[in-house]
Formats: sequence, structure tokens, C-alpha cells
Amino acid sequence: MKILVCISKAPDTTSKIAFTEGNSRFDENGVQYIVNPYDEWYALVRALEIKEASSADITIVTVGNASDEAIMRKALAIGADEAVRIDAEPTDAYFVAKAIADFAQEKNFDLILTGKETINYNGSQIGGMVAEALDLPYISIASKLDVAGSSLTLEREIAGGVEVVQVNLPVVVSCAKGMAEQRIPNMRGIMAARTKPLQVIPPKNSDQLTSYVAFANPAAKSGVKLIDPSNMDELVSLLHNEAKVI
Repeated sequence: MKILVCISKAPDTTSKIAFTEGNSRFDENGVQYIVNPYDEWYALVRALEIKEASSADITIVTVGNASDEAIMRKALAIGADEAVRIDAEPTDAYFVAKAIADFAQEKNFDLILTGKETINYNGSQIGGMVAEALDLPYISIASKLDVAGSSLTLEREIAGGVEVVQVNLPVVVSCAKGMAEQRIPNMRGIMAARTKPLQVIPPKNSDQLTSYVAFANPAAKSGVKLIDPSNMDELVSLLHNEAKVI
């Protein structure tokens, strides 16, 4: 089985978020990047589990510049076999998805996995767009994936229950919590990652459908008010007059 795992970089959750160029661009100065957790913990690790249970070749792909190669080496250290970087600025979801689909078009991957979304943009768009561009079925936000020959059985949570889906390969799947458990690369994997292939290719198109007008930080949270347990009247008054239901 040939598996393609789409990965992207995301700021570490401890990074200080700021914007530049009139709040139209994310300020990357001093930001530490990690592999997007949904791509790493669920999509990549499930691919590795499939490889360990049977036989599979795992390729990772990302759209980005040379600075992205650090996260690619981590994915290789965890267990991916080879890596491809499409050398372009990821301007919007359509551009990224089309670039990945163009790369995958001639490769005959059996299974394409993505995380359900990135933690920095939360768009949840790439998987569906890749599937559309390749004319493949798409299963979104899957929490379980079992392989039986040339077919998959997947589970995904829906309102009030769990939906079970069966589909034949090839297919595109976005992976959510429950698909797999995070793995930490060991020293052997880290050393092996240094010599695994990392291919850099140009994008085949430069189309994009959207642009970012402005970013803004969320409003600062108000201070917490502590009420003496004996002062119930004040608590009731605050709940009636100041508390907001979200």
C-alpha cells in the first residue's frame, strides 16, 4: 500500500502571536514551529500503524519553504519513509490542496491522509479539496480506520452517535482524535531521518482563491471576580447582571 500523509507546520502553543504589515500577515519572528498535531498524532501515526500491521510505503508532503524541513525531518524520524516539499508559500487552502493533488496525480497513492484541520487556521479544507481535485471519495473527521484488503472501514462521530462507513481504495481521509496516539521519535529514528530522502519540487500552478485582509488577536479576558461563599446575594446579582452565556 502506498500512503501519502499531508503535513503542515503550526506555531507551538507557547508562541507569542503577533501580526505585521497592517495586521495582514502573521509575524513569524521568534516563533517556534511544530508539526500540526492533527497531522502528526493522528494521520501520520495511523499510517505507521498500518505499515507495521501489513506493508506500506509512507510519503509525507508539505507546501512551504526551506524552514519547513525541520518539521519534515521530525515526521521522518517518527517513521515516514520519504518526504516531499513543494517549494512555495502556502498562500491559501486551494493553492495548497491543488499543489498536493498535482503531485499525487501520477503517484497512484492508495490512501491519502490529512489531519482534520490545522491548529493555526482551523479551516478543515485541504482534505476535501485534494479529494475533489483527484476525483476520489472523501471521508472527513474519521476517528477510527481499519484496513481489509482494498477496502476501509471508518468510524466518525456524528450528533447522537457514531457513523460507520465502508469505502474502497483509493480514498482521502481526514483524521481526528481517536485515530491514533502520539508517538515520540526515538534516537534510532532521529539518526535515520538524516539520510532519508527529502525531495524538493516546484508547484505546477500558482492559483489562489482567497487572500487575508486582516488578523486580530482575541479580546483580553476580563479578571475573575471572587465572591465570598457567605455573600450569595452578590453572586446572584452578578449572575443576573454581568454573567454572559456563551
